[in-house]
Amino acid sequence: MSEAMDSRQAFARLLGAPEGRVAELRAGAAVVWFGEPRKFMADLAAAAAKGGTVLLGSEAWGESERRQLDALAAAAARTPASALGQGWLGIPTGGSSGRLKIARHDEETIGAAVRGFAAHFGLSPVNAAGVLPMHHVSGLMAWMRCALTGGEYRPLDWKEVEAGVMPRLANRPTGWTISLVPTQLERLLRTGRTLEWLRQFRLVFLGGAPAAPALLDRAASERLPLSLGYGMTETAAMATGLKPEDFLGGRRDAGRALPHARVSIDGQGGIVVGGDSLFRGYWPDWREGDDYLTEDRGRLDAAGHLHVLGRRDAVIMTGGEKVDPAEVEEALRQTGEFTEVLVAGLPDAEWGQVVVAAYPDTLRPDRTKVDAALARTLAPAKRPKRFVPISDWPVTEQGKVNRAEVVRRLR
Repeated sequence: MSEAMDSRQAFARLLGAPEGRVAELRAGAAVVWFGEPRKFMADLAAAAAKGGTVLLGSEAWGESERRQLDALAAAAARTPASALGQGWLGIPTGGSSGRLKIARHDEETIGAAVRGFAAHFGLSPVNAAGVLPMHHVSGLMAWMRCALTGGEYRPLDWKEVEAGVMPRLANRPTGWTISLVPTQLERLLRTGRTLEWLRQFRLVFLGGAPAAPALLDRAASERLPLSLGYGMTETAAMATGLKPEDFLGGRRDAGRALPHARVSIDGQGGIVVGGDSLFRGYWPDWREGDDYLTEDRGRLDAAGHLHVLGRRDAVIMTGGEKVDPAEVEEALRQTGEFTEVLVAGLPDAEWGQVVVAAYPDTLRPDRTKVDAALARTLAPAKRPKRFVPISDWPVTEQGKVNRAEVVRRLR
């Protein structure tokens, strides 16, 4: 058995695959569909042991996503001969673009991310309760951290948790962790019962979308051990992480780089990530180079903490002025009138683009209060010219706003 096959078999056994399964590295791709969590876990462990490329998908996907995945699964890998056996696990990503991409990982990239995570937070083994979809990196890595450190992973039904049906978690020396998106945290803070359940966790990871300042302040006032961070599918989840003691001490940034990762800022303000957890490329292609220039802008402060400033590709040009949507969205959240909001630039004959703010139609913002607040905090060019309520606010399976769909509806 080759070294690559041996490494993969060891990884598969940690995931729960039967002993003695021999890898069969072959061309083509198998698809493991996420629906019921424990079946997904068993299917992925078996697929990892069997060999070949494994792509992850969701049973909840529609025809568009399934067609895209079918086309990708049929593509032959363009992997250098020196790298055979690597990049075999394809994790779907699309962010807010709407176009499905598959980031290639393997036991080495995932193992590096788990080791860095455990060292940064001083956790081994890791025990996690899972309420996020496991075909996405945030839900998948919650399980991987447990499996690779010998901890316990407890998949939960989010709808039951939200409704107040919350299981008792057994006492563990290293405690329990949970990963949430802001919408989930906001709902768990609504009642004393769900809040008390949340207090049992040693770490509560919050990501997937920007959180309203009022939500973070509420969590801090309740002394919840929140950890904000920065990461993506391409980095096998967290590349930076804010420790709970820093959050409770007043910090609201994305924290320092984890031991396995390097984070820097390029000359144009773009966030650059390096390290052993970086993806091998988008299937079926292979990525060359050590560092990855993300689509995000940021800065590093004197303490080495990362502050994420928004997307590099989302700048609005209106009347010759550049407007950063993230800055406007933050100003709108600071008014206390918007728990969810998206700012975009729409074509305009006079201005080139006009700044528009979209929000769920279930909200009832006080426009007088909003206008007064923005007049104090934003230059005139940055203030939205239109506010548009959107019915059935579109979100992805990860709880992020589906930017592409919101912009499509606005147009």
